[in-house]
Amino acid sequence: MAAAGSARKRHSITGRPVVITGAASGIGRALATRLSRLGSPVALADVDEDGLKATAAALHGRVLTRVLDVRDAEDQLRFAAEVKDWTPAPLAAVFNNAGVAVTSTVLDAVIEDDDWLHDINFHGVVHGTRAFLPILVEQGEGAIVNTSSVFGLLGMPHQSAYCAAKFAVRGFTESLRQELHGSAVRAITVHPGGITTNIARNARVRRDPTGLGRSREEMAAQFEAMTMTSPDKAAAIIHAGVDRGKARILVGPDAYLFDALARITPTHYNAVLSRVMRRPRRTEARR
Repeated sequence: MAAAGSARKRHSITGRPVVITGAASGIGRALATRLSRLGSPVALADVDEDGLKATAAALHGRVLTRVLDVRDAEDQLRFAAEVKDWTPAPLAAVFNNAGVAVTSTVLDAVIEDDDWLHDINFHGVVHGTRAFLPILVEQGEGAIVNTSSVFGLLGMPHQSAYCAAKFAVRGFTESLRQELHGSAVRAITVHPGGITTNIARNARVRRDPTGLGRSREEMAAQFEAMTMTSPDKAAAIIHAGVDRGKARILVGPDAYLFDALARITPTHYNAVLSRVMRRPRRTEARR
């Protein structure tokens, strides 16, 4: 019993310093709010300076903010050095959470849009991991928590760039996990389903890929109608998963559906999903 209790205590990040990128909104802001409320000093980064200030203003504990473009590997290293000097205790977790979206068919894809997404969603995660991993290894504990997606479990039409990046995050993190086997440093993948954030409204969309002529606003509204989990609920699930020592965290009931379909019908899942996704979904806030 004592050994199990010690393991739980070692895994827990509650009240301990954490780093969160993409902290200006969505899951990042919700994680910052939750962990700060529970006593964690939080180091927050985002390219959106106004959003980052709004997040920090809502917190009551120790906070470090940094305007950061996660695509910049050198700046990520500088941020890690700042955090190391700032943190009052060993760093508990680094949440590489920043992300963007592009909606397009492969046929109509614009290379600049795909490169923009890959640089943020994948290379930003790699840069963040490489910047902070030496700190965790040196202190002998901690967690790298990398945000993939349910689109890192299944390939979806009109999301080729996003799926490619999120599959890459999954593969990168799972490889790192094997390298860290036997140490107290953990590598964790997070696979959120539909979360009610502004990612769809901020996506790069040149035209409706279905040919129906929908506007960006209409497509964003349809996405939001299908989301099943609020950012606050997502943050609670992620926090609990990290504290429990999970290596992979599924966020939302739709994440469990995607995971099951990937196992049961790995080549014909889209027919099932098409039927399910035609049904309007209530957001967590409406339940």
